[in-house]
This record gives sequence, C-alpha cells and structure tokens, in this order.
Amino acid sequence: MSKNKLTTASVLAFERKLDPSDALLFTGNWADRENALQWEPVAIREKSVRGTISNRLKRGDQDPTKVDAAIENPNLQTVDIATLGVEHDTLQMRFTLRIIPGAGIPSACNNAAYQEKLEKIVNEYKQQHQFKELSFRYAYNLANGRFLWRNRIGAEDVEVIVSRFVDGAPERQYTFNSLDFSLRNFENNANDVEALGELIARGLMAREHVLFEITAFCRLGAGQEVFPSQELILGQRAPGKKSKTLYSVNEIAALHSQKVGNALRTIDTWYPVEEDTLEIGPIPVEPYGSVTNQGRAYRQPQAKMDFYSLLDGWMLKDIVPEQEQQHYVMAVLIRGGVFGDAE
Repeated sequence: MSKNKLTTASVLAFERKLDPSDALLFTGNWADRENALQWEPVAIREKSVRGTISNRLKRGDQDPTKVDAAIENPNLQTVDIATLGVEHDTLQMRFTLRIIPGAGIPSACNNAAYQEKLEKIVNEYKQQHQFKELSFRYAYNLANGRFLWRNRIGAEDVEVIVSRFVDGAPERQYTFNSLDFSLRNFENNANDVEALGELIARGLMAREHVLFEITAFCRLGAGQEVFPSQELILGQRAPGKKSKTLYSVNEIAALHSQKVGNALRTIDTWYPVEEDTLEIGPIPVEPYGSVTNQGRAYRQPQAKMDFYSLLDGWMLKDIVPEQEQQHYVMAVLIRGGVFGDAE
C-alpha cells in the first residue's frame, strides 16, 4: 500500500450555510397585512380533554365485556394548543435567514491532503455551477411556503414576502403567491424566484453579505388552530403531565429553527426511486436520504447513492458523480454535519 494514498480525515466537520432563526407566530386579519408588525402574538394555552379508547385491541381483548370495560375507562389528557384570535382569520409567520459564505469548506479537518483535494473539487464545482441549481431550489422553498408545514395545508390564501436587509434596513422585497408554486416539483421559473436564487448563490459564493427577513401570511379562518413545533420530552411522561408541549419564545408560539431549515433543504429529487414506488416529490437533503415520518432511507449504502459513498468515490477514487449527484453532495456540505471517518 502506498504511503501517500489519500484517506478520509478522521475529523471532518462542516457548519451549516443556511442559518434560519426560530419562526414566530402572530395572529391578525388578511385585510390588515400592511400593519403586520402590530399583530398580536399567538399564545399557547392548556386544554384538558376526555378522549375515548380508539387504539387497536389485542386479540385477547376483543371480548365485548372487555371492550365495554375499556371504553368506560376514559383517556384523560392535558395538551398544549395554539389558535388564531377569535376575530382573526390569518396566521403570520416571521423569521430571518442568513446565508453564510464558505460553502464546501470544512470548519474542522485534521488531514491536510484531504482538505486540499476537497477544496479542489469544491472549487471546480463552483466554477461550473456556482450553486445556481441549489440556490434556485432554496429560493423556491421560500416562495412556496414549505416552511409553514401543516399550517399551509388547506389554507385559502398564502402570501410570502422575502425582504433582503442591508445595513439593518430592507433594500429589496420579493412577494409570492405561494399557492402558485407546487410542493412536488420545482417547475415554476418565475423571475422573482430566479432573482432570489441568484442572491442566495452570491451569498454562498462569498460575493455578498446576504440576510433575509421572511414574512408569511396564511388565511385559515377565524379562531382556527395553528401548529407550532412540538417539544420532545425525554424520558417517560409522568402521570398527570401534559401529553403534548408546544414550543414558544418569550411566550410567543414558534417553530424550531431546525424545522424551518429542514423545509428549506427539502430539495433532493435526485434520490433513486423504484419503478413501483409512489412518487413523493422532494425529500430533505440528508446523508442517507432519511424521511422520518415514513421510517425510510431513500439513499441506501448498498446502492452506493448515499452521501458517504458518493463523497468517498469522488475524493478517494476519482469517480466523479453524475451532475445531479454532485448537486446532492454539495447540498449536504451546505447542510453541515460531522462526517469524519473516526474509528
């Protein structure tokens, strides 16, 4: 074995380059969008409910007397809930997004030869593509309001306003009717989406400082329930404690920045799909193509289409991936993470 054979760095880390804040939720009326800064925060309150037993019963528990006994034992719950005001029909979501330069450059790498080769590959990709395809897709996910998650479903109207800030003041504004943009593809080449994507690309290429404020309006109906992030409660829930806890910032209902970021990087349409598999559209950029709500990884290592197989082939064996998979690899580096080959 050659002593100069390139090996993967045991310490290899990348910082995320799309850096969203938590998204705060406010309540108001669609006709009053011009005064959005005066809208009231969405508050979180508790609700105690008496539910019924509705889970699938075991075979031995299907005797009528046992079913009746189970039904008589109520399913008592205390949960958090968030709603629009009783006289308000529209949800406002507001957050900022910073584009951090240095895409593809590791924040930590303990192998100089590996880092040199990686920088060469990234620079070649930059010269050829300049992050245009990835940036267009990030911009598209801002335009279509994917970051609203469940709040977007069934909305009568959805409007997204993206303001580019310079020296603490809005310099330019992009307004989108989000329902014109599909969640299943990236086929609407509206001029404003391309212009927004160009700005994101310039930020990733370290040509400009790029900071956005995103404001989304979602007309749902007066008093309708809205959906902040749900907190993960570690350990077993104690009897009498809430079975659902919602996230808030300074008593304002909010979505985690991680959830917003997951929506923005839902751009991977390049994963392998079996012929009889139902098309689901783009999935989040993840090293193994993980989609947690399906319990499935679309980029299996056996197929050599996961991030590590593609990166190692590119770096260690000079096997240049197809163009679409190059986009995917770079998107994972933009996502950030710890990718070293430590024993």
